[in-house]
Amino acid sequence: MPIEIKPSGKRILMITTNYAPEPNGTGKYNGELINWLAARGYDCTVLTTYPYYPEWQVSAAYRPKKYFFSREYIAGESRPVRVYRCPHYVPALPSGKKRVLQDFSFSLAASGKMMHLLLQRRYDVVITIAPSFHLGLLAAGYKTLRRTRFIYHVQDMQIEAARNLGMLRSPWLLQQLFRLEKFILRKADVVSSISPQMVSSIAAKANRDVQLFPNWVDVTRYFPINNRAALKEQFGFPADSKIILYSGALGEKQGLETMLAAARQLKHDRCLRFVICGDGPYKQQLAALAAEWGLKNISFLPLQPASRFNLFLNMADLHLVIQKGQASDLVMPSKLTTILAVGGVPIVTANEGSGLYELISKHRIGIAVKADDATALSTAIVKALQEETVVMAENARRYALEQLALDGIMERFERTILQAP
Repeated sequence: MPIEIKPSGKRILMITTNYAPEPNGTGKYNGELINWLAARGYDCTVLTTYPYYPEWQVSAAYRPKKYFFSREYIAGESRPVRVYRCPHYVPALPSGKKRVLQDFSFSLAASGKMMHLLLQRRYDVVITIAPSFHLGLLAAGYKTLRRTRFIYHVQDMQIEAARNLGMLRSPWLLQQLFRLEKFILRKADVVSSISPQMVSSIAAKANRDVQLFPNWVDVTRYFPINNRAALKEQFGFPADSKIILYSGALGEKQGLETMLAAARQLKHDRCLRFVICGDGPYKQQLAALAAEWGLKNISFLPLQPASRFNLFLNMADLHLVIQKGQASDLVMPSKLTTILAVGGVPIVTANEGSGLYELISKHRIGIAVKADDATALSTAIVKALQEETVVMAENARRYALEQLALDGIMERFERTILQAP
């Protein structure tokens, strides 16, 4: 059904580290959110960086501008989106300290641009996306000076994740970051997050109501396709092979060494092919580890173009959603939405009691295994390939249609978050 455009007259400013044309992660969702609002007639502006994720280097198309401030207009269905891009430091190999420096560099540049935006016509709503959590300070300052509405949306509990993964170890620094975050949470008119467990955690530490605003998927763009054997041949694999696919960012919190260890345990089965599709700072380390272990059943592929991504996902017999156990309730893997939309069968590393575990188990839309346990992962792979998974695949597609469809989620966002008093 086509979107009914209702010009609202409201002016919206989004402040975020990641934005389109980044192909996955929060940049993808931020771009789709703003595009949907622009199609509804909102006047949208974005203050962001140059696209760098997941490669952790500025996209080639933007490299000539990366040391400067720039402005561009991205065409939409109704009206163009105004995008201000700021220079910032991008570490080739991110660590805790380098990530702090990266965030600080963008905050400094964005603060200068905000001084300019303060002199322009007032925005009715300012939305900031965490990570990076501290960008809420810019929105809080703008709210104070211009009496605008401040929406703070949490995609990733950044401080807890950095602490649990050992990226930040200083107790004093962590304490200061939590204090800063609490100040931002108090200043926001609306706080939202993407999963019930993250909503509960944020509500407990902020002592306030938090809205649920889950990530979505375009179910008309991602859908099941029959004839998996032909798709495998199209992407260069034997028709009778069994494809175990991981597609997404290659970073520290994913813990993809577990996938390599499982592939090592199953390397005697010549029909199995583990495919890692994506880019990121740890890709070379993973490839080096696979070579050291002599793994001939691993293929590394670059991110697939959007025009072929639905075909690519439908090729896989099983999908892996891997993350370290310390992050299981601090982030909600964005890749899961598209897997469910194509009726894929995901094997998800999620410890019992975590929100992700409860989601998978309650709706029977995948297989949950213990995180950081290669033997549990390899056992689940063998079992899933031997058993009938048609019902699970049907459940996955149904869940995407009923719970994750783009228009349904965005209409609820507009009604309960954006336009709420």
